[in-house]
Amino acid sequence: MTDLHTARLRLHAIDAAEGKRIAARRAEAEDAWADDFPFDGDVIGVTAFLRTSATHGEQRPFGHYRITRAADGKAIGGIGFKGQPRDGCVEVGYGLAPSARGHGYAAEALGALLDVAADHGLSRVVADTTGDNVASRRTLERAGFRHIDTNGELYLYEAVLIPQALR
Repeated sequence: MTDLHTARLRLHAIDAAEGKRIAARRAEAEDAWADDFPFDGDVIGVTAFLRTSATHGEQRPFGHYRITRAADGKAIGGIGFKGQPRDGCVEVGYGLAPSARGHGYAAEALGALLDVAADHGLSRVVADTTGDNVASRRTLERAGFRHIDTNGELYLYEAVLIPQALR
C-alpha cells in the first residue's frame, strides 16, 4: 500500500510491528515522533487496529494510518478506518498529539481517507464524537461531514461520497 499524501501530511498505513511500538510508546531508531506522540488516543486506536488485524488479518487499505507532518517528518497522530466496509459504508476515527492540534491537520487527513473510501466504491463514511468535543465536531464539518443524529453523549456524522466516475 502506497502512503497517502496531502499538501502538508503523509499518511502511512502501519503494520503490526509499528502498531506494537506505538501501543507500547517505544520508538525505535527509524521512528520520528513528535515529543507528545503517541498520546492516549493513539494507543487506543492502534490497539483496536492490532486486535482487529489479529482476528481478521490484513486490513489495508481500511486499516490505521500514522499521520506525519511533511515539514519536519514527525509523527503527530493517527487516523483510520474502524473495520472493513459494510453495505457501502465505513467508520473512521482520528486523533492528533496536543502539539499538532489547531492547524487543520485532522480535517486534511480525513479528506485523504474520504478519497480512499470513494476510490473503493463506498457511498458513505461515518464518524462520531462527544457533544462537548467542539473541536472534533468542527473538524468533521470542515472535512465535509454533516451532523445526522445524537445518541446520548455521541454526535453522529456522515459524509456522502461522490462516486469516482463523477469526480
